[in-house]
Amino acid sequence: MRKTLLILFLITTTISFAQLPKNLLIPSKENYTYDEYDGSIYMKSRFKESSVIDEKSSSYDAKLKYNILDDAIMHSSNSGIYELAKTPTIHARIDGDYFYYCNFKNQRGLNRDGYYILIELTDQYRIYKRLTLDITDPEEKGPVSSGITAPGNVKTITTYYIEESGIIMELPMNKKGLLATFSDKQNELKEYIKKGKIRVRKEDDLIRLVARYNALKSDETSQNRSLLSTADGNR
Repeated sequence: MRKTLLILFLITTTISFAQLPKNLLIPSKENYTYDEYDGSIYMKSRFKESSVIDEKSSSYDAKLKYNILDDAIMHSSNSGIYELAKTPTIHARIDGDYFYYCNFKNQRGLNRDGYYILIELTDQYRIYKRLTLDITDPEEKGPVSSGITAPGNVKTITTYYIEESGIIMELPMNKKGLLATFSDKQNELKEYIKKGKIRVRKEDDLIRLVARYNALKSDETSQNRSLLSTADGNR
């Protein structure tokens, strides 16, 4: 799976890498608001040697990290801290994760713009994950005079999506919900989950399940193979 994604990423690259130009960057700064909380607003706390692909120009080496709170890819250089411009033509690879800024819509037609991490693609569907935060502020414990507080907490929430032709649908992280999502192949997938001992809350197993669904749909003779155009639009 990683090899497939690497091939996809390299299609838009050139052989040589150059320094990241300023026209792809927006001045920014580190966010220290939640430094005393347990957890982090960043996917990884340190800047990593990474790659940036600008489809309109070239490929670049850069030190990057992903700010989940601001949904921003941060860049560190000798001249300061910057944010990568948010556009679908600029992609980033950070520590093995492939970030794409996408202008998706859900099945109700509502915009769902933001950074998505591509984790797998089939001939018809792509699977992405998106990170958000659940932040709990510090709370006083006992009398105010005691000065004792429970620490604040920052928790990363991972949500998975299946995408087809720019339309996304959230994937439930439970067996019942997934079988309902793929209801037209429910019996086959139920048997596949049982025989393959699929644990749907595990990312690799979720990928296997969607790949199996794609294979089943590919075997259909019907011209209407679309999932997201026929699934429940209330999702």
